[in-house]
Amino acid sequence: MTDAFPRTPVLWFFGTGTFAASCLKHLAKNVHFDHIVTSPPSSGGRGLHTIPSPVEKLCETLHLDVFRSPKVSVEPELLDRLAKSPPDCILVVDFGQKILEPFLSTPSWGCVNIHPSLLPFYRGAAPVQRALLNGDPVTGVTLFRLVEEMDAGPILFREEWPVGETESAGEVLEILAEKGSELYLLGVKCLIEGSCEFRNQDSESATYAPKIANKEAECSWVWSSHRFVSTVRAMNPSPGAFLFIGAKRMKVWEALHHPSTGRPGEVVDFLDGFPLVGTSDGSVALLCVQPEGKKRISGAEWARGIRLKKGDFLQ
Repeated sequence: MTDAFPRTPVLWFFGTGTFAASCLKHLAKNVHFDHIVTSPPSSGGRGLHTIPSPVEKLCETLHLDVFRSPKVSVEPELLDRLAKSPPDCILVVDFGQKILEPFLSTPSWGCVNIHPSLLPFYRGAAPVQRALLNGDPVTGVTLFRLVEEMDAGPILFREEWPVGETESAGEVLEILAEKGSELYLLGVKCLIEGSCEFRNQDSESATYAPKIANKEAECSWVWSSHRFVSTVRAMNPSPGAFLFIGAKRMKVWEALHHPSTGRPGEVVDFLDGFPLVGTSDGSVALLCVQPEGKKRISGAEWARGIRLKKGDFLQ
């Protein structure tokens, strides 16, 4: 523990996914968590190999102990630890499990969450992706206390972040993980000092950000260029925007708006070797693509490989 806090609090961390690992990476420089809890490994790949959670992988790198639990709210060992030595606070981030009593109310400050949106807007699983899909100029991050209702608890701090024109969802989430971690450090300090308090959300203003369905990642040349690019950004890194060229699926990882016009799906020109493909109101430059069954390559390399030329149609 550094001198970040007036006294040394007892803190636990519950997290599983990539956003949780990003937050823990930033916080581990300044905070000692007495317990780090994550979900068990998943199975994936052709051989159904066991895949540790991103948080567990990070803990291995940082030489931190981690406890696995599929259902923390009924985990006997954790319940025993909670009863015998309750923490001041449990930070729950991108955990994938619903937190129930007695975890919600036993810690002195309860369970707090770093949520990558400006609550009460975009409650739910995919706030950054939904914000990008909707073309929001501003997003942000919120530190709030968990209650039984999803993302509805009282807020301690919020911070806005302007959305650029090119960042992917993954890049925005990494920025918000750092910003949210800073809010958490500030929150713990002020809770120790008693210099801040939680304030209730305006639930009447709440909007929701449900998990992205794979079908939402399919793009179309008949869309506006803005919608096309926004979808590409929102679906990076997962699940990846795609479209079909012939019978084969091609993912698009990076694309930019361009004013050149043409018919939807027509290669209207090239920009430094990158194909400009017509949409309903302009065109998009394909910067990074991934043909079916192959690795990611630049759009220019892909265009050269298939001998794409002006006037061709990608359909």
